[in-house]
Amino acid sequence: MTKRRVGLLFGGCSGEHEVSVVSAGAIARALQASPNVDKYEVIPFYIQKNGGWVTGRDAQTVLSSGQPLSVDASVDRWRFPAAVTDVEIWLPILHGPNGEDGTVQGLLQLMQVPYVGSGVLASAAGMDKIAMKTLFAAAGLPQVRYAAVTRSQIWSDPCVFTKLCDRLEAELGYPCFVKPANLGSSVGISKVRSRAELEVALDNAASYDRRIIVEAGVASAREVECAVLGNDNPKASVIGEITFDSDFYDYETKYTAGRSAMVIPAKLPQGIAQRIQEMAIQAFQAIDGAGLSRVDFFYVEQTGEVLLNEINTLPGFTATSMYPELWAASGIAFADLVDTLLQLALEHHASQTSA
Repeated sequence: MTKRRVGLLFGGCSGEHEVSVVSAGAIARALQASPNVDKYEVIPFYIQKNGGWVTGRDAQTVLSSGQPLSVDASVDRWRFPAAVTDVEIWLPILHGPNGEDGTVQGLLQLMQVPYVGSGVLASAAGMDKIAMKTLFAAAGLPQVRYAAVTRSQIWSDPCVFTKLCDRLEAELGYPCFVKPANLGSSVGISKVRSRAELEVALDNAASYDRRIIVEAGVASAREVECAVLGNDNPKASVIGEITFDSDFYDYETKYTAGRSAMVIPAKLPQGIAQRIQEMAIQAFQAIDGAGLSRVDFFYVEQTGEVLLNEINTLPGFTATSMYPELWAASGIAFADLVDTLLQLALEHHASQTSA
Protein backbone atom coordinates (compact mmCIF):
# COMPACT_ATOMS: atom_id res chain seq x y z
CA MET A 1 0.00 0.00 0.00
CA THR A 2 1.31 3.46 -0.93
CA LYS A 3 1.33 5.74 2.08
CA ARG A 4 -0.30 9.15 1.80
CA ARG A 5 2.08 11.95 2.82
CA VAL A 6 0.60 14.10 5.61
CA GLY A 7 2.05 17.53 6.35
CA LEU A 8 1.65 18.02 10.11
CA LEU A 9 1.74 21.78 10.66
CA PHE A 10 2.23 23.00 14.25
CA GLY A 11 3.67 25.71 16.48
CA GLY A 12 2.72 29.07 15.01
CA CYS A 13 2.78 32.78 15.78
CA SER A 14 0.32 32.96 18.67
CA GLY A 15 0.14 32.76 22.42
CA GLU A 16 -1.04 29.16 22.03
CA HIS A 17 2.21 28.00 20.45
CA GLU A 18 3.03 25.57 23.26
CA VAL A 19 -0.46 24.07 23.26
CA SER A 20 -0.15 23.49 19.51
CA VAL A 21 3.13 21.61 19.99
CA VAL A 22 1.55 19.29 22.56
CA SER A 23 -1.55 18.69 20.41
CA ALA A 24 0.59 17.90 17.37
CA GLY A 25 2.67 15.42 19.38
CA ALA A 26 -0.46 13.49 20.32
CA ILE A 27 -1.65 13.43 16.72
CA ALA A 28 1.77 12.30 15.45
CA ARG A 29 1.67 9.36 17.86
CA ALA A 30 -1.82 8.48 16.61
CA LEU A 31 -0.59 8.47 13.01
CA GLN A 32 2.33 6.23 13.96
CA ALA A 33 0.01 3.68 15.59
CA SER A 34 -1.56 0.75 13.76
CA PRO A 35 -3.34 0.80 11.32
CA ASN A 36 -2.55 4.46 10.55
CA VAL A 37 1.18 3.78 10.30
CA ASP A 38 0.50 1.65 7.21
CA LYS A 39 -1.64 4.37 5.60
CA TYR A 40 0.19 7.63 6.30
CA GLU A 41 3.69 9.08 6.26
CA VAL A 42 4.02 12.09 8.57
CA ILE A 43 6.14 15.05 7.46
CA PRO A 44 6.40 17.52 10.37
CA PHE A 45 6.49 21.27 9.72
CA TYR A 46 7.20 23.41 12.75
CA ILE A 47 6.36 27.13 12.54
CA GLN A 48 8.56 29.11 14.92
CA LYS A 49 7.19 31.99 16.96
CA ASN A 50 8.71 34.43 14.44
CA GLY A 51 6.94 32.70 11.53
CA GLY A 52 9.85 30.71 10.13
CA TRP A 53 9.04 27.20 8.85
CA VAL A 54 11.29 24.35 9.99
CA THR A 55 11.14 20.71 8.91
CA GLY A 56 13.37 17.65 9.08
CA ARG A 57 15.25 16.73 12.25
CA ASP A 58 14.58 20.00 14.09
CA ALA A 59 10.82 19.75 13.57
CA GLN A 60 10.85 16.10 14.66
CA THR A 61 12.77 17.03 17.80
CA VAL A 62 10.12 19.57 18.78
CA LEU A 63 7.38 17.05 18.04
CA SER A 64 9.03 14.32 20.14
CA SER A 65 10.09 16.52 23.07
CA GLY A 66 7.09 18.82 23.22
CA GLN A 67 9.48 21.74 23.72
CA PRO A 68 9.56 24.73 21.32
CA LEU A 69 12.79 25.73 19.61
CA SER A 70 14.57 28.97 20.38
CA VAL A 71 13.70 31.43 17.64
CA ASP A 72 16.21 31.45 14.81
CA ALA A 73 16.36 35.06 13.63
CA SER A 74 18.05 33.98 10.40
CA VAL A 75 15.05 31.91 9.24
CA ASP A 76 13.37 33.41 6.17
CA ARG A 77 9.68 33.31 6.96
CA TRP A 78 8.76 33.83 3.31
CA ARG A 79 10.67 30.75 2.12
CA PHE A 80 9.00 27.37 2.64
CA PRO A 81 11.01 24.14 3.03
CA ALA A 82 11.32 22.10 -0.16
CA ALA A 83 9.39 19.25 1.51
CA VAL A 84 6.19 21.32 1.19
CA THR A 85 5.84 20.06 -2.38
CA ASP A 86 5.78 16.44 -1.13
CA VAL A 87 2.64 16.93 0.98
CA GLU A 88 -0.56 15.31 -0.26
CA ILE A 89 -2.79 16.41 2.61
CA TRP A 90 -2.25 19.00 5.34
CA LEU A 91 -3.12 18.59 9.00
CA PRO A 92 -2.87 22.09 10.51
CA ILE A 93 -2.72 21.95 14.31
CA LEU A 94 -2.29 25.67 14.88
CA HIS A 95 -4.32 27.22 17.67
CA GLY A 96 -5.13 30.90 17.99
CA PRO A 97 -4.41 33.81 15.62
CA ASN A 98 -2.47 32.98 12.45
CA GLY A 99 -3.54 29.37 12.83
CA GLU A 100 -7.28 28.81 13.15
CA ASP A 101 -8.52 32.22 12.01
CA GLY A 102 -8.53 31.61 8.25
CA THR A 103 -5.03 32.90 7.55
CA VAL A 104 -3.26 29.53 7.25
CA GLN A 105 -6.40 28.04 5.73
CA GLY A 106 -6.15 30.63 2.94
CA LEU A 107 -2.52 29.66 2.34
CA LEU A 108 -3.39 25.96 2.17
CA GLN A 109 -6.31 26.77 -0.12
CA LEU A 110 -3.88 28.49 -2.51
CA MET A 111 -1.69 25.37 -2.45
CA GLN A 112 -4.73 23.46 -3.81
CA VAL A 113 -4.03 20.50 -1.54
CA PRO A 114 -6.60 18.98 0.88
CA TYR A 115 -6.39 20.10 4.52
CA VAL A 116 -8.15 19.09 7.71
CA GLY A 117 -10.76 21.42 9.16
CA SER A 118 -12.87 24.36 8.16
CA GLY A 119 -12.15 26.73 5.30
CA VAL A 120 -11.38 30.43 5.37
CA LEU A 121 -14.90 31.70 6.10
CA ALA A 122 -15.75 29.29 8.93
CA SER A 123 -12.30 29.58 10.47
CA ALA A 124 -12.41 33.37 10.49
CA ALA A 125 -15.96 33.46 11.84
CA GLY A 126 -15.18 30.82 14.45
CA MET A 127 -12.23 32.87 15.69
CA ASP A 128 -13.90 36.28 15.75
CA LYS A 129 -16.42 36.15 18.59
CA ILE A 130 -18.36 39.15 17.28
CA ALA A 131 -18.74 37.76 13.75
CA MET A 132 -19.56 34.35 15.23
CA LYS A 133 -22.35 35.68 17.41
CA THR A 134 -23.75 37.70 14.51
CA LEU A 135 -24.06 34.51 12.44
CA PHE A 136 -25.57 32.61 15.37
CA ALA A 137 -28.14 35.38 15.87
CA ALA A 138 -29.06 35.24 12.17
CA ALA A 139 -29.60 31.47 12.56
CA GLY A 140 -31.94 32.10 15.49
CA LEU A 141 -29.74 30.36 18.07
CA PRO A 142 -30.19 31.50 21.69
CA GLN A 143 -27.17 33.26 23.23
CA VAL A 144 -26.21 35.35 26.23
CA ARG A 145 -26.65 39.11 25.94
CA TYR A 146 -23.52 40.80 24.60
CA ALA A 147 -22.10 44.07 23.29
CA ALA A 148 -19.33 44.72 20.78
CA VAL A 149 -16.67 47.29 21.68
CA THR A 150 -13.65 48.68 19.84
CA ARG A 151 -10.21 49.61 21.12
CA SER A 152 -10.72 53.16 19.85
CA GLN A 153 -13.71 53.54 22.19
CA ILE A 154 -11.73 52.25 25.15
CA TRP A 155 -8.56 54.21 24.44
CA SER A 156 -10.46 57.40 23.73
CA ASP A 157 -10.96 60.51 25.83
CA PRO A 158 -12.38 60.01 29.37
CA CYS A 159 -15.83 61.28 28.37
CA VAL A 160 -16.28 58.65 25.63
CA PHE A 161 -14.92 55.89 27.88
CA THR A 162 -17.23 56.88 30.74
CA LYS A 163 -20.29 56.78 28.48
CA LEU A 164 -19.19 53.39 27.16
CA CYS A 165 -18.96 51.94 30.67
CA ASP A 166 -22.34 53.48 31.56
CA ARG A 167 -23.92 51.75 28.56
CA LEU A 168 -22.35 48.38 29.34
CA GLU A 169 -23.51 48.54 32.95
CA ALA A 170 -27.06 49.40 31.86
CA GLU A 171 -27.28 46.77 29.10
CA LEU A 172 -25.41 43.85 30.69
CA GLY A 173 -24.97 44.49 34.41
CA TYR A 174 -22.64 42.53 36.68
CA PRO A 175 -21.07 40.08 36.66
CA CYS A 176 -20.01 40.22 33.03
CA PHE A 177 -17.11 38.90 30.97
CA VAL A 178 -14.74 41.01 28.88
CA LYS A 179 -13.00 39.15 26.04
CA PRO A 180 -10.71 39.98 23.11
CA ALA A 181 -12.71 39.08 20.01
CA ASN A 182 -9.91 37.15 18.29
CA LEU A 183 -8.05 35.11 20.86
CA GLY A 184 -8.62 31.50 21.92
CA SER A 185 -7.97 29.39 25.03
CA SER A 186 -9.43 32.05 27.36
CA VAL A 187 -6.46 34.38 26.81
CA GLY A 188 -7.14 37.96 27.94
CA ILE A 189 -10.57 37.19 29.42
CA SER A 190 -11.70 38.85 32.67
CA LYS A 191 -14.73 38.36 34.87
CA VAL A 192 -15.81 41.69 36.33
CA ARG A 193 -18.18 42.62 39.14
CA SER A 194 -17.74 46.38 39.50
CA ARG A 195 -17.08 49.56 37.56
CA ALA A 196 -13.43 49.60 38.61
CA GLU A 197 -12.92 46.00 37.41
CA LEU A 198 -14.75 46.76 34.17
CA GLU A 199 -12.43 49.67 33.36
CA VAL A 200 -9.31 47.57 34.02
CA ALA A 201 -10.66 44.59 32.05
CA LEU A 202 -11.54 46.69 29.01
CA ASP A 203 -8.07 48.23 28.97
CA ASN A 204 -6.49 44.79 29.31
CA ALA A 205 -8.58 43.25 26.51
CA ALA A 206 -7.79 46.20 24.24
CA SER A 207 -4.07 45.42 24.62
CA TYR A 208 -4.74 42.06 22.91
CA ASP A 209 -7.20 43.02 20.17
CA ARG A 210 -8.80 46.05 18.54
CA ARG A 211 -12.23 44.37 18.82
CA ILE A 212 -13.63 43.35 22.20
CA ILE A 213 -16.81 41.62 23.27
CA VAL A 214 -18.55 42.03 26.62
CA GLU A 215 -20.99 39.30 27.66
CA ALA A 216 -23.54 39.16 30.45
CA GLY A 217 -22.83 36.56 33.12
CA VAL A 218 -25.23 33.64 33.46
CA ALA A 219 -26.09 32.80 37.05
CA SER A 220 -25.70 29.16 38.13
CA ALA A 221 -24.92 27.98 34.61
CA ARG A 222 -23.27 24.63 33.94
CA GLU A 223 -20.65 24.69 31.17
CA VAL A 224 -21.22 21.84 28.73
CA GLU A 225 -19.61 21.00 25.40
CA CYS A 226 -20.42 18.94 22.33
CA ALA A 227 -18.08 17.77 19.57
CA VAL A 228 -19.07 17.85 15.90
CA LEU A 229 -17.53 15.65 13.21
CA GLY A 230 -18.31 15.69 9.50
CA ASN A 231 -18.85 17.90 6.47
CA ASP A 232 -22.25 18.33 4.87
CA ASN A 233 -23.86 15.74 7.15
CA PRO A 234 -22.15 16.28 10.51
CA LYS A 235 -22.68 14.20 13.62
CA ALA A 236 -22.69 15.28 17.25
CA SER A 237 -20.96 13.47 20.11
CA VAL A 238 -22.19 12.78 23.61
CA ILE A 239 -22.17 15.85 25.87
CA GLY A 240 -19.33 16.65 28.25
CA GLU A 241 -19.26 18.99 31.22
CA ILE A 242 -16.38 21.08 32.52
CA THR A 243 -15.97 21.48 36.27
CA PHE A 244 -13.23 23.68 37.73
CA ASP A 245 -11.94 25.09 40.99
CA SER A 246 -11.46 28.71 39.87
CA ASP A 247 -13.91 31.58 39.51
CA PHE A 248 -14.17 30.89 35.79
CA TYR A 249 -12.55 28.71 33.13
CA ASP A 250 -9.47 30.83 32.40
CA TYR A 251 -6.22 29.91 30.58
CA GLU A 252 -4.39 28.73 33.70
CA THR A 253 -7.30 26.56 34.80
CA LYS A 254 -7.72 25.11 31.32
CA TYR A 255 -4.12 23.97 30.92
CA THR A 256 -3.01 23.19 34.50
CA ALA A 257 -3.39 19.56 35.54
CA GLY A 258 -5.80 19.10 38.43
CA ARG A 259 -7.46 22.53 38.10
CA SER A 260 -10.37 21.29 35.99
CA ALA A 261 -12.15 18.04 35.27
CA MET A 262 -14.30 16.63 32.50
CA VAL A 263 -17.48 14.70 33.17
CA ILE A 264 -18.29 12.53 30.14
CA PRO A 265 -21.08 11.96 29.49
CA ALA A 266 -22.56 14.88 31.38
CA LYS A 267 -25.45 14.06 33.67
CA LEU A 268 -28.25 15.74 31.75
CA PRO A 269 -31.91 15.00 31.01
CA GLN A 270 -32.20 13.19 27.67
CA GLY A 271 -34.21 16.02 26.14
CA ILE A 272 -31.60 18.60 27.12
CA ALA A 273 -28.73 16.49 25.75
CA GLN A 274 -30.57 16.05 22.46
CA ARG A 275 -31.27 19.78 22.24
CA ILE A 276 -27.58 20.56 22.79
CA GLN A 277 -26.57 18.10 20.07
CA GLU A 278 -29.03 19.64 17.62
CA MET A 279 -27.85 23.17 18.45
CA ALA A 280 -24.20 22.11 18.06
CA ILE A 281 -24.88 20.95 14.51
CA GLN A 282 -26.87 24.12 13.77
CA ALA A 283 -23.98 26.27 15.01
CA PHE A 284 -21.52 24.26 12.89
CA GLN A 285 -23.66 24.75 9.81
CA ALA A 286 -24.28 28.44 10.56
CA ILE A 287 -20.58 29.20 10.02
CA ASP A 288 -20.23 26.62 7.19
CA GLY A 289 -17.91 24.41 9.24
CA ALA A 290 -16.05 21.40 7.89
CA GLY A 291 -14.29 18.46 9.51
CA LEU A 292 -14.43 19.22 13.20
CA SER A 293 -15.57 21.69 15.82
CA ARG A 294 -16.29 21.82 19.52
CA VAL A 295 -19.36 23.81 20.52
CA ASP A 296 -19.70 25.24 24.04
CA PHE A 297 -22.94 25.93 25.88
CA PHE A 298 -24.36 27.23 29.14
CA TYR A 299 -27.08 25.09 30.70
CA VAL A 300 -29.22 26.74 33.39
CA GLU A 301 -30.58 23.76 35.27
CA GLN A 302 -33.20 25.71 37.25
CA THR A 303 -34.96 26.97 34.12
CA GLY A 304 -33.96 24.34 31.54
CA GLU A 305 -32.46 27.10 29.38
CA VAL A 306 -29.65 26.24 26.95
CA LEU A 307 -27.54 29.12 25.64
CA LEU A 308 -24.93 28.84 22.91
CA ASN A 309 -21.57 30.25 24.04
CA GLU A 310 -19.11 29.73 21.18
CA ILE A 311 -17.69 27.38 18.57
CA ASN A 312 -14.05 26.31 18.28
CA THR A 313 -13.16 25.15 14.77
CA LEU A 314 -9.76 23.74 15.80
CA PRO A 315 -10.06 22.38 19.35
CA GLY A 316 -7.09 21.07 21.27
CA PHE A 317 -5.85 17.49 21.07
CA THR A 318 -3.83 17.44 24.30
CA ALA A 319 -4.26 14.92 27.12
CA THR A 320 -6.71 17.33 28.80
CA SER A 321 -8.66 18.25 25.66
CA MET A 322 -12.39 17.70 25.55
CA TYR A 323 -12.79 17.07 21.80
CA PRO A 324 -11.03 13.68 21.47
CA GLU A 325 -12.42 12.57 24.83
CA LEU A 326 -15.99 13.24 23.69
CA TRP A 327 -15.49 11.11 20.61
CA ALA A 328 -13.79 8.36 22.61
CA ALA A 329 -16.91 8.26 24.79
CA SER A 330 -19.00 8.19 21.60
CA GLY A 331 -17.16 5.13 20.28
CA ILE A 332 -14.38 6.64 18.14
CA ALA A 333 -10.87 6.04 19.47
CA PHE A 334 -8.20 8.74 19.10
CA ALA A 335 -6.30 7.09 16.22
CA ASP A 336 -9.55 6.38 14.35
CA LEU A 337 -10.63 9.99 14.91
CA VAL A 338 -7.45 11.33 13.29
CA ASP A 339 -7.92 8.96 10.35
CA THR A 340 -11.54 10.08 9.98
CA LEU A 341 -10.50 13.74 9.93
CA LEU A 342 -8.04 13.08 7.13
CA GLN A 343 -10.69 11.22 5.13
CA LEU A 344 -13.14 14.08 5.68
CA ALA A 345 -10.52 16.53 4.40
CA LEU A 346 -10.15 14.51 1.19
CA GLU A 347 -13.94 14.40 0.81
CA HIS A 348 -14.30 18.15 1.37
CA HIS A 349 -11.52 18.97 -1.08
CA ALA A 350 -13.10 16.74 -3.74
CA SER A 351 -16.48 18.43 -3.27
CA GLN A 352 -14.90 21.87 -3.78
CA THR A 353 -12.81 20.98 -6.80
CA SER A 354 -15.72 19.26 -8.54
CA ALA A 355 -18.03 22.24 -8.09
